[in-house]
Amino acid sequence: MNEETKPARRQKIAAVKKEIKQRVSQKTAKPSNTVTSNRLKLLVTVVGRNKAEYFCDLLQSFEVNMQTVLIAQGTANAKMLDLLGLSNTDKCVILSVIQENKIPDAMHTLEAKFNTLKDGKGVACTVPISSVIGALIYGFLSNNRMTVKENK
Repeated sequence: MNEETKPARRQKIAAVKKEIKQRVSQKTAKPSNTVTSNRLKLLVTVVGRNKAEYFCDLLQSFEVNMQTVLIAQGTANAKMLDLLGLSNTDKCVILSVIQENKIPDAMHTLEAKFNTLKDGKGVACTVPISSVIGALIYGFLSNNRMTVKENK
């Protein structure tokens, strides 16, 4: 890269970063006195170990406050792996608590990344969460800081 293109590249990078910050601030801006009552679901995502951190960061953009990463290994035997042309069976299972209304966008984004990233193959599904103990825990898991206990 020559010296003339470096300033142009830096300006382009700065413009992209500014646009990303604006989009994130628009998505996170909420009225200050509202309480959401969205149901929560457990999003289970299985990806290769080398892409686990990337997918954790990606899911965090959907207001996921709690994630757990479990190290796993694929179950296919060596003959099946050779037949399919696969060599790496090291996987990570990402467990994320997500609001029900965020699931369609998250699943669409995951599907797009599974199809476009090199070595980014994976699978994702959701499991309903039937109950959570305490309003404050629900508020934390649903990324709703305005949740307040009712006086009885």
